[in-house]
Amino acid sequence: MEEKAAKIQHEFVIDDGRIEKQKEFVPPEQLYDDLILRVKKYHPSDDITLIEKAYKIAFEAHKDQLRKSGEPYIIHPLCVAIVLADLEMDKETIAAGILHDVVEDTIMTYEEIEKEFGSEVAALVDGVTKLGCLEYAGGDKLEEQAENLRKMFLAMAKDIRVIMIKLADRLHNMRTLKHMPPNKQQEKARETLDIYSPIAQRLGISRIKVELDDLSLKYLEPEAYYELVDKISSKKAEREKYVQSIVDEVSSHIEAAGIKAVIDGRVKHFFSIYRKMKNQNKSLEEIYDLFAVRIIVDSVKDCYAVLGVIHEIYKPIPGRVKDYIAMPKGNMYQSLHTTLIGSAGQPFEVQIRTREMHRTAEYGIAAHWKYKEMSDGKKTVGGEEAKLTWLRQILEWQKESDNKEFMNLLKSDLDLFSDSVYCFTPSGDVKQLPSGSTPIDFAYAIHSAVGNRMVGAKVSGKLVSLDYVIKNGDVIQIITSNNSNGPSRDWLSIAKSTLARNKINQWYKNEYKVENIEKGKEMLLAYCKSKGVVLSDLMKPAYTEFVMRKYGFNDWDSILAAIGHGGLKEGQIINKMKELFDQEHKKAVTDAQVMDAVSESAEKNEKSSGRKNMDGVVVDGIDGVAMRFGKCCSPIPGDDIVAFTTRGRGVSIHRVDCVNIINLLPEDRKRVLSAHWQQVKSNKYLAEIIIYAYNRNGLLADIAKALTEKDIDIVSLSTKISKKGITTLKTSFEIANKEELERIVAKIKTVNQVIDIERTSS
Repeated sequence: MEEKAAKIQHEFVIDDGRIEKQKEFVPPEQLYDDLILRVKKYHPSDDITLIEKAYKIAFEAHKDQLRKSGEPYIIHPLCVAIVLADLEMDKETIAAGILHDVVEDTIMTYEEIEKEFGSEVAALVDGVTKLGCLEYAGGDKLEEQAENLRKMFLAMAKDIRVIMIKLADRLHNMRTLKHMPPNKQQEKARETLDIYSPIAQRLGISRIKVELDDLSLKYLEPEAYYELVDKISSKKAEREKYVQSIVDEVSSHIEAAGIKAVIDGRVKHFFSIYRKMKNQNKSLEEIYDLFAVRIIVDSVKDCYAVLGVIHEIYKPIPGRVKDYIAMPKGNMYQSLHTTLIGSAGQPFEVQIRTREMHRTAEYGIAAHWKYKEMSDGKKTVGGEEAKLTWLRQILEWQKESDNKEFMNLLKSDLDLFSDSVYCFTPSGDVKQLPSGSTPIDFAYAIHSAVGNRMVGAKVSGKLVSLDYVIKNGDVIQIITSNNSNGPSRDWLSIAKSTLARNKINQWYKNEYKVENIEKGKEMLLAYCKSKGVVLSDLMKPAYTEFVMRKYGFNDWDSILAAIGHGGLKEGQIINKMKELFDQEHKKAVTDAQVMDAVSESAEKNEKSSGRKNMDGVVVDGIDGVAMRFGKCCSPIPGDDIVAFTTRGRGVSIHRVDCVNIINLLPEDRKRVLSAHWQQVKSNKYLAEIIIYAYNRNGLLADIAKALTEKDIDIVSLSTKISKKGITTLKTSFEIANKEELERIVAKIKTVNQVIDIERTSS
């Protein structure tokens, strides 16, 4: 059986980082024998009755089903189980891997699985089945994609083995993706690269991650993939000879130093090479760490000893020595990396690690699995939950964030390809932050309360500004005060990490919730008024409950607060509710009819290049139509503008960043026309700004003085003060153009205690 298993194994391993060609068909009996052989190699118990029972039941349940390739369907779950066995998972996970499709694809039920295999296996199968129902929406349907990922991470939090099975399932599906139509190949490859590969990386399972990456590249960029394969294959003999010479040379020196080590050489996997070529805009010949030599030793002491030996033989490239042993990556990865110049002048990378570190690098979370069984069948419970703090962080984010924030945070957390900086707390704890981070990022990485109360920072005992760029090895002390007024809005432009920016936004949301609710109400009413919509018609419980479910809020006040602080756009909410309303009430006049009328007008005047009205605006292709400026965004000369054809009220001019324009329904976008300014000599235009400031005596007088000094006549002014002492001041005034407005804003920003200034667009 060992010969047979070895032959089958060859069909699924990666040789020198390359995916071997698989056979079209391997009999299920052969695959099952191979599975059992693999399990017995690592499992302390010889009892395989659970796996055997799962195989027999799955075989019977899938007996009439075939895959797209024409082979028996049972081959797929068996191959999934083999991947899990290679990760040395427990027998319950192996059994669930064999059974993972029976509920979705056969007549077998969850209750039947629970009766036959117990609640643990049934829960795993149920979790994988629910993940199988998720539909990847790419980047076009933000709400659906965010909701799907929320469900995925909730399933992972209940039992991380669910995602292990899903990763094994995805890996085998990618291995057999050639049997799918091209559009499905692209869709699955993109989904794999965007979601599953980063999760495998986050869990530290490099042996799955690198193969998912390479397979995704094969279908997303086939020309680049095969060109890379050809170039590397064409010099295979030369490369193997060169790498072997390095291995031999290194081996002799390490042996002479009295250190026991296992050494091998390889070329990095395709996707890693392709990404470097693309990001650095280099050819294959210019990628200098194409080669890698891996040295595995017995102890951490030996790791550093080997590094010293290596640096005696070869010249290291400055700045390319990385110590991931002292400062492990967030996914538990530990190793020493150094890039060297070989005797032939060819740079190559050396990775030095212990056997345990190597196991962690290959298997990730599975290498320290808390469900590992002892020989007596009992399961040990280790400290692996501590290694999943990132998952708990994601679950906290999804409770606090709207869909857009959640997706940004998730992308930031899963994107491990970006450069990092390592720094220390005064007590010696290591913090890993994105490259370019500031003390603000560091403070929020410790705790949101530390960030919110921060008033200053010290690096190596010296005071630094809040925009100081953290360097590797910096020891950072955050200075806090209970009298702090909280984070400034300016911090949003200084902070590098998505986590810090999210926490700052969360603070403003919570601090101004009452104000945001009121502002949200006003924004909804204003939007409805501008659109000619009666809000009371839309405030049916069925409509409001649908919106709350869609955006993940528990009550209507939370929706209003989200609108008030900018997390949701009022156009999103009203348009969705109006869509539900229109489904129940037929429109008397359709948008298409309105557009037809506009088109007829445009055709009559097609020879006219436009018309300059008294306010200096030209709308292309329209003449003789009344124009007015949108009060929602108050455009002024210098702003990029568009024209919107209204129903019976002529054309309204808006800034291109006006939320009402951004959130137009697709059918209404046809009513948007190009517009631009002509030179204006003496006209004045109404501008409106919102000023945020810490309240103090004389604040209003100082702001009014700043406007008066610029010879500005104030048209309107209103203020309100929050319980936390933050003043929100809205003022409108007449000016000539955008340049003048920018000068005014710059002047007001010099007023003491002013936090931020923004133009209205609601």
